Amino acid sequence: MLAATTLAVLFMLGLLPAMQGAFSLALQDSIEQRLASDVTTLISAARIENGRLVMPSQLPDERFNLTDSRLLGYIYDREGRLVWRSRATKDESINYKPRYDGRGNEFARTREDGTGKEFFVYDVEVKLLGGKNAAFSIVALQPVREYQQTLEGLRENLYLGFGAALVVLLALLWVGLTWGLRALKRLSQELDQIESGALESLSEEHPRELLRLTGSLNRLLRSEREQRRRYRDSLDDLAHSLKTPLTVLQGVSEDMAQRPDEREQAWVLQSQIERMSQQISYQLQRASLRKSGLVRHQVRLRPVLTSLCITLDKVYRDKRVKTSFDLPEPCHVPIEQGALLEMLGNLLENAYRLCLSEVRISLRQTVAGVELCVEDDGPGVPPDQRARILQRGERLDRQHPGQGIGLAVVKDIIESYGAQLTLGDSALGGAAFRIHFPVL
Repeated sequence: MLAATTLAVLFMLGLLPAMQGAFSLALQDSIEQRLASDVTTLISAARIENGRLVMPSQLPDERFNLTDSRLLGYIYDREGRLVWRSRATKDESINYKPRYDGRGNEFARTREDGTGKEFFVYDVEVKLLGGKNAAFSIVALQPVREYQQTLEGLRENLYLGFGAALVVLLALLWVGLTWGLRALKRLSQELDQIESGALESLSEEHPRELLRLTGSLNRLLRSEREQRRRYRDSLDDLAHSLKTPLTVLQGVSEDMAQRPDEREQAWVLQSQIERMSQQISYQLQRASLRKSGLVRHQVRLRPVLTSLCITLDKVYRDKRVKTSFDLPEPCHVPIEQGALLEMLGNLLENAYRLCLSEVRISLRQTVAGVELCVEDDGPGVPPDQRARILQRGERLDRQHPGQGIGLAVVKDIIESYGAQLTLGDSALGGAAFRIHFPVL
């Protein structure tokens, strides 16, 4: 609509001076024809007696006889001397000198001495009057002021007419575009229903111009569903293949728990086996659920943090990491529990591994949503490396084993919930990972 309005306004702005020019030319042609008719009246009234020009005291056209008339008449001889003037020219001083050069007639403008008033001039060269040889320039003049007033009136009418036409045109454009684009609006509504899960595919009830588009979108949706099904089946197969090794590890941990000197290691092993089982279940659930079904969760943060920190304290018991929580009560985050466990597990494992002795987890409410922060007192992350370590396979720490996918997985989980991950410097001296969850 904005583009159509702009084009309509530009078209009107371009058409307006063209119309004004056309009106001006038509009006000048009309004035020229009128003055030619007035000159003809003077020619018909003139006669030659004894070789001299004689004009009647009363001309057929009364406008030449009135002193306040706006129609002026002059007759000049071959040498340009004035030999006759109408009564209306009594108070006028016209600066016009005809040239008897055989051109026949001429339409021009001239200006009055003193006042500077402009006149249209129609000059006709006459060689015969009443059948007798003559050499005169018969001239009729009309003030330009009338022409200008008429042109201004026409210009005002053009502005009003074009303004009204533009309003009507924009109204018609609005109605036409609204009517013409209603099919796209209906298509957008169907896409919203597909995104929310109310529809599986686009309908065929669309104009033929859109059928190719809807067909392509339906093929894309079918391909996406098929890919998701294959992904889910692959995860099912992976989960099934992991059940037996997990069962064996569970049996080993139970045997270890029977021996007093290995109970602590058995407890750590069991907790990790349980975490692996939870993550397998979460990935299966994530493959089968849409994002709109996941983001409605509200999970209590403190129990998840407590469980993860207890496990990590056992794994890094030689470090004796001091963990502190700065959490309000009640404390919830808008994320599914399996996703929260995976995300915090990776962030806290990095914090425990790289810190010197202290890790802090805090959460605060903001106008825009919730901000969760994981900080440590380790070496931190250089500003020029912060974007790189979020990429899959990239690592700064080469002294410990790993594949460099932990933070990439964290970033993927966070973005899937419409949240944002930022890296900064912590007041503890190390890195600060801040997760901004928007308001639901």
